[in-house]
Amino acid sequence: MTTIVRGIEKFIFKHPLSPSMRFELTDEQKMIQKMVREFAEKEIEPVAAELDQKEEYPTEILKKMASLGLLGIIIPPEYGGAGADTISYSLVVEEISKKCASTGVITSVHNSLVAWPIMKYGNEDQKKKYLPILAKGEKIGAFAGTEANAGSDLAAMESTAVLKGDHYIINGAKTFITSGSEAGILIVFAVTDKDAGSKGISAFIVENDMEGFSVGSIFEKMGITAAHTAELIFEDMKVPKENLLGNEGEGFKIALSTLDGGRIGIAAQAVGIAQATLEKCIGYAQEREQFGKKLSRFQAIQWMIADMATQIEAARLLVLRAAHTKDQGLRFSKEAAMAKLYAAEMCMDAVIKGVQIHGGYGYTKEYPVERYFRDAKITEIYEGTSEIQRLVIAANLLR
Repeated sequence: MTTIVRGIEKFIFKHPLSPSMRFELTDEQKMIQKMVREFAEKEIEPVAAELDQKEEYPTEILKKMASLGLLGIIIPPEYGGAGADTISYSLVVEEISKKCASTGVITSVHNSLVAWPIMKYGNEDQKKKYLPILAKGEKIGAFAGTEANAGSDLAAMESTAVLKGDHYIINGAKTFITSGSEAGILIVFAVTDKDAGSKGISAFIVENDMEGFSVGSIFEKMGITAAHTAELIFEDMKVPKENLLGNEGEGFKIALSTLDGGRIGIAAQAVGIAQATLEKCIGYAQEREQFGKKLSRFQAIQWMIADMATQIEAARLLVLRAAHTKDQGLRFSKEAAMAKLYAAEMCMDAVIKGVQIHGGYGYTKEYPVERYFRDAKITEIYEGTSEIQRLVIAANLLR
């Protein structure tokens, strides 16, 4: 009997979510969720379609979000942030993304891909200098890793950084950078040792007014059009050596661990888009009549809505599980990849059903499901494609 008990204790230690995960949000998490939901309904939903149509960056919305502490939701209070946990962060991204996926991904990148690596790997001077700026929303953050020939394969990046005196001189270009044209603080990756492979990559905290920094093309995209995606160019860009994040050669490790956390945000974004789709479909099905009865009375529609609701709930639980694992200080790479993979593919399935339920109207810009459809696809691509998520999951299971 003692052996069995010890075996159970060992299982609980290795898999803390299986027997002990609480499915009920804390009072604080519920309060944050309610506050963000009300804010998104009042401030974001009325302008989301216009922002999408005009491809207009949501500057005014972000200012209001900053005043509520949402741009520093995970930043510790001593640096001006809210100090909330990863679950709260995922709830914020989900609720914002329900109303505007563009604003959702900007929020995710700012918190998880910029603030978090500075919190995790930055020295005290870097934290004191940059985290309060990010928490107050005085400058928006961006994560500059992807290059034209280094997307899924970050180790293939070609941008270089050479230490000369008190500065690193960075040359190269980055592409597909969310908020790249608006960001004031960027995490930039470059090769400091060409002979060391992935261990020759380093990370830097870069400000957009540094000499040699410029913005290239801003891409025209299918979806999330209000979240500007830009090319960044570095021509002998001078970065003070004290802006090296971590140590030389740690950039690849920093990038991978940062992306693990970012995937929780993208999974939450996907859940938000899918939830918005479900809610619009339920409303439409209860109003629209065909063949003398409401669409909601047709079994085909009922089954699509039932499937959507079930899959959304499953995805949400995967997100909460990944967030909880991260908050416990445990390895969460597999959990984040699972959440991102399932939520993104679920989201695409949901928006396809959403357009189908709306019929011809769903194919027009008169109804928001058309926008949800365009916004959803990117969740299967950025911060690691679905194929990369499968590789990450398999690597964790088969090692």
